[in-house]
Amino acid sequence: MPMFSRFTKPLMVLAASALAVGAAAQDTPRANAQKKGNWGTTVTATDGGHLIGNPEAPGKLVEFMSYTCSHCADFARTGDGAIKMLYVPTGKVSFEVRHLIRDPIDLTAALAAQCGEPSKFFGNHEALIIKHADWMAKARKATQAQTSRWRFGSFASRAQAIASDLDFYDIMEGRGFSRAQLDQCLTDEAKANAIANQSQADVEKFGLRGTPTFIMAGKTLDVHDWKSLQPHLDEYFKTPKS
Repeated sequence: MPMFSRFTKPLMVLAASALAVGAAAQDTPRANAQKKGNWGTTVTATDGGHLIGNPEAPGKLVEFMSYTCSHCADFARTGDGAIKMLYVPTGKVSFEVRHLIRDPIDLTAALAAQCGEPSKFFGNHEALIIKHADWMAKARKATQAQTSRWRFGSFASRAQAIASDLDFYDIMEGRGFSRAQLDQCLTDEAKANAIANQSQADVEKFGLRGTPTFIMAGKTLDVHDWKSLQPHLDEYFKTPKS
């Protein structure tokens, strides 16, 4: 059984409906990193995601993830912190997170994660991941009345219903967002369509079959968890790269 989540719905449908339905890095002295930039806190919005670290890093690690994917949540809990603390500060590795949209819940979570300035993204992302088991349990136990509210009505009402039923308002309040501020993000239909369309474009461009999928320095890796990904990062530091 694959240790990652395969897509269960055509992403183009979602794009059209927009909610309708161990080892430490070998080379990690902070002083060296800070000579060129404080890469551990540098966040940049890309054309399809958010990148932390040196945008010109030779080792560009890209993760394609879905918020409704349990394996993605597992990876975030075990690997995100190590990547950001041990590898990103060197300036040799950057870490980009990109969304693959599988369903309306996924899209709503992505809108919440992208709320605010780009610098807010990784904190928002972590907050949603920390509570992943809780809100996914509520999603699995949703009543017919709840799921009807998620699928019918205006774009805004559907997104707000999902956010309310799955406690996204409470999660984002802990990040400093008021209900009104989050609503402004959740009801941005143009952004929702852009996220879903970019997701579909990434699937087609990279031949993605499931989440999480990792690309390192332009090469798709046959790994789906932190234990199998870390050796690739360590090897990258051992071998000089141009």
